[in-house]
Amino acid sequence: MAKVSINIATGNIQQEETIVGIDLGTTNSLIAIVRQDEQKPIALRDVDGLALVPSIVHFDQYGNATVGNAAKDLLIAEPERTIYSVKRLMGKSYKDVSDHAGFFAYKVLDDGTDSLVKVQVGDKFYSPIELSSYILKELKHRAEHILKTSISKAVITVPAYFNDAQRQATRDAGKLAGLDVLRIVNEPTAASLAYGLGVKAGEEKTIAVYDLGGGTFDVSILRITNGIFEVLSTNGDTYLGGDDMDRALAQHWQQQLAIGDDVLKSDKSLAQQLRVTAEEAKKHLSNNDTYTGDINGRQVSISRDAFNALIQPLIDRTIASCSNALKDAGLSAAQVDAVVMVGGSTRVPLVKDSIHTFFGKELHDSLDPDEVVALGAAVQADILAGNNTDMLLLDITPLSLGIETMGGLMDVLIPRNSKIPNKAGRQYTTQKDGQSGMRISVYQGERDLVQDNRKLAEFSLSNIPAMPAGLPKVEVTFLVDADGILKVSATELRSGVAQSIEVKPQYGLTDEEVEKMLLDSLTHAKEDISTRALVEASTEAQQMLDVTEKFLEKNRSLLSAEEVDITIGRMQALREAINAKDKDRIQQETELLNDASRPYAERVMDAALKDAMKGRKVL
Repeated sequence: MAKVSINIATGNIQQEETIVGIDLGTTNSLIAIVRQDEQKPIALRDVDGLALVPSIVHFDQYGNATVGNAAKDLLIAEPERTIYSVKRLMGKSYKDVSDHAGFFAYKVLDDGTDSLVKVQVGDKFYSPIELSSYILKELKHRAEHILKTSISKAVITVPAYFNDAQRQATRDAGKLAGLDVLRIVNEPTAASLAYGLGVKAGEEKTIAVYDLGGGTFDVSILRITNGIFEVLSTNGDTYLGGDDMDRALAQHWQQQLAIGDDVLKSDKSLAQQLRVTAEEAKKHLSNNDTYTGDINGRQVSISRDAFNALIQPLIDRTIASCSNALKDAGLSAAQVDAVVMVGGSTRVPLVKDSIHTFFGKELHDSLDPDEVVALGAAVQADILAGNNTDMLLLDITPLSLGIETMGGLMDVLIPRNSKIPNKAGRQYTTQKDGQSGMRISVYQGERDLVQDNRKLAEFSLSNIPAMPAGLPKVEVTFLVDADGILKVSATELRSGVAQSIEVKPQYGLTDEEVEKMLLDSLTHAKEDISTRALVEASTEAQQMLDVTEKFLEKNRSLLSAEEVDITIGRMQALREAINAKDKDRIQQETELLNDASRPYAERVMDAALKDAMKGRKVL
């Protein structure tokens, strides 16, 4: 058995091993390492010299996955089987993405609930975690091929605004790809590290990180004190980027050439040619004053000044976000010590000029803006490997801490390798009507089922006022203090009923036991996540059955005999799928039951609303 030696106090890996830094991006992803001979981070490149891997996954009719450029080539030919921008779905529910459902050409299932989003390709259902794991596997394979060594440990970056669920989803994707994710690092923090900002102990700086990618924009204001990065504020627009610059120019030429929207809809090749030519012009104008090209045999041209006029409104939107971020941080532009530029779209001269003028500072833009986040992740990985002793490493939690949720699943509140002291909280609710108590079981470990982890403590929150299922809001809070003592508290927010418990430091585990738990989590990653997916699908399906059954009992007289028969048939099919323990079949039957009940459920709700409004004035 391979041994993984870990210093519990620092989180250092105590053997020579390559730990990679990964930028898991919305549009492109890449992987980087620190070269020990030169002590500098480099992005790993394939035989063609390319570092970027498009964050795109294509599934053929047999469910075989293709990732990267080969998948990108199928975006137009097979849009329903080609998944892009999956990062936008990480840790999101149906409700979160409903406003942008039209953005995705593939099928994002929408049942209007708080359930985590799923993507349907053919008769198979994929979570964003599974889809992201395919991209991470491709990066892992690329690194192993280039470095001629196995890779099992990584630092992965996420946007500063990612919430706890999105960060945990990223960790799970890494685990499913066969990677032990040592740290989740904020992208602006990584970019700062790439430029050596915050590496030295005793350094104090306020930094603005301006990140303009292909499809997203965000700005973060960071404060670095003794190697500790604190995010003071973030702002941005998840649907603003270089693609919008291309679109503005393409629309300009479309009007010049008198090409109607209906023509572009029917002629995908022409639409693609417009977009590609606009992107080519944007890049050309970064180093030239004019551009001349060809679209469908007709010449087009644009000057840099004319292009700047087209994109000025987009850049103004990013400046407004910078102003808001500074306002939220309680700072002025003059109080920012350094400005770091991230994202391929920051190569546009007008972007650089505008940001230089706004902040009044020289920009950190010497590193490749597409690679800078991955390079910073590699610097962090090098620190964790014990090769860089200049930067302060805080005490960390050796294993993840969480509680048991429905179906015996482990819900992580404080992930392994989190800095301490640390505090995290999450809200839960009751499963049954009138439920007056809730058992809080605290576990430590990396496996998806609590039965495979170590139980630390258990207590009950009692005297919850009788309410319908789902109405009580119970906030569970974990607080790990500087001495490593874990305090767990649970509070029902509507009534104020509370209970808490303390768990002693280190939780009685030896280094060898920690190593074994980490190794087990990687060995069983695939089956663990399959089991979690099955349990979650079964739990969601059972809740759907319970809700439908109650609805039928109460409103049967308002439904036709045919509607009742169809619903009962769909419910029976769903029960059979649950018993068969087939995740894809369960999700398919849940969707079919949802489709069958939606029309009459809406009809009954509309009727109830009309009755309630009778005789009332609406002002």
